[in-house]
Amino acid sequence: MKRMTAIANRRIGTLALLLAFPLHGALAQSHAGHDNDHHRHHRHETPPPKAPAAEPHKIDRPETDHSKMDHPGNDHAAMGHAAMEHGPQAASLPKTPIPPVTQADRAAANRPLHHSMSHGSGIHQFYRFDRLEAWDADHGTGLHWEAEGWIGTDTDRLWLRSAGEREDGSTHSADLELLYGRSISPWWDVVAGVRHDFKPGDGRSFAAIGVMGLAPQKFEVEATLYAGEGGQTAFVFEAERELLLTNRLILQPVLEVEFHGRTERARGIGSGLGSIEAGLRLRYEITRRFAPYVGIVRERAFGTTAELRRDAGEGVDETRVVVGVRTWF
Repeated sequence: MKRMTAIANRRIGTLALLLAFPLHGALAQSHAGHDNDHHRHHRHETPPPKAPAAEPHKIDRPETDHSKMDHPGNDHAAMGHAAMEHGPQAASLPKTPIPPVTQADRAAANRPLHHSMSHGSGIHQFYRFDRLEAWDADHGTGLHWEAEGWIGTDTDRLWLRSAGEREDGSTHSADLELLYGRSISPWWDVVAGVRHDFKPGDGRSFAAIGVMGLAPQKFEVEATLYAGEGGQTAFVFEAERELLLTNRLILQPVLEVEFHGRTERARGIGSGLGSIEAGLRLRYEITRRFAPYVGIVRERAFGTTAELRRDAGEGVDETRVVVGVRTWF
């Protein structure tokens, strides 16, 4: 009996030890955590961050295998990329097609003018000394002039033209033309009238017809045909151009050619090509109305005209440096 009591007491003690051991471990962990929090509080340490909570309403969906899905309405093999529009060009295309332009649209965009365009009806006038120059000649001082002017409207004008040359106080050549000019285009006029030569020789009159205007490349052209008394004919062609080096400094090349139909020894004129004169003048426009210039001019006679000049003791080929002025009013 005593033996059985002792065995029971031992078993009760062992059971008590087993029950006491887990309680002691929990109490130890509790004290350890309390000590850690206490020491962390005194050291001002920040507790480790908590794990983020799970996002609400986030549902994990199974991935779909599109390769196993059937698309009966889309046949990609039959679709052509040429018919498909990609990029900004497709975005710029209008959704609604633009209707074609009708006659009513054109009439609305181009309304008729309430007044008719016409040239000015006023009477105007213009006069100019294109060349008034001098040079040092063999027998004194030479003087040459070319002047022109007109009075009238934009389409109908009365022209005056004159040219001449003096040397050592005597006049070698001088003429005056009175012409009616009619505009046939914005750049060209037809002229017709009379010309009278005062020198050389006795005075003689000619009927004149020609054209004058602005040719391509901005060449100012005058071409006139003359028919005079006694069957004498002549043709004079002149072309010049103005090259603007600056707004006031202008270079002007000039070319003049004369032809004659008959030989007149008394006047020193031979048939065929009579003479060619080429000049290059550089002028400075102090004002638009007044421009002094310097230049170089070369004149050469040909054919029978050259022979007649040699017989008269005159030069056939002459080069001269000129100083002059160009003015208009």
